[in-house]
Amino acid sequence: MKFIETRLDGAYLVELELDPDERGFFARTWSRSEFAARGLDPELSECAISFNHRCGTLRGLHYQIAPFEETKLVRCTAGAIYDVIVDLRSDSRTCGAWQAFDLSATNRRLLYVPKGFAHGFQTLADNTEVHYQLTGRYAPSHSRGIRWDDPALGVEWPPVSQRIMSSRDRQLPVMQAAQ
Repeated sequence: MKFIETRLDGAYLVELELDPDERGFFARTWSRSEFAARGLDPELSECAISFNHRCGTLRGLHYQIAPFEETKLVRCTAGAIYDVIVDLRSDSRTCGAWQAFDLSATNRRLLYVPKGFAHGFQTLADNTEVHYQLTGRYAPSHSRGIRWDDPALGVEWPPVSQRIMSSRDRQLPVMQAAQ
């Protein structure tokens, strides 16, 4: 695996190193020792998937508060997403900054999202599936979010003819109110 630093402290884009042969290829998507050697959280304990029927589906921007903060390793296994992370850590030099990444079944990239970040995505294709490896456990009482269109953040989402969102995500607060 190749670990590529992002503009946001502690977040990494992970590119797979393919081992091809006449059948296709083999690639590792996780190695506790490789993540730990870079100081990244190696304690992934849950996996989840998100399936999205339509292009333009937007989920997020979500995070969990202490003591249930989560590190996420995100990969798009079918279709494509525009994946957005926001650094919410008050002690970080990149606090309040966002960055976006194209993740797809074709490019097979993973995104390492550390604790203290909000995460969301918009699908770029119908029938898109996203796979998450997570630390900790999902705790609904500690689940929070920030509005996808918070003017203070200024996230530049791809244009779509119809944006599909849950009522919960449409009602999320702006960043100042969320913290």
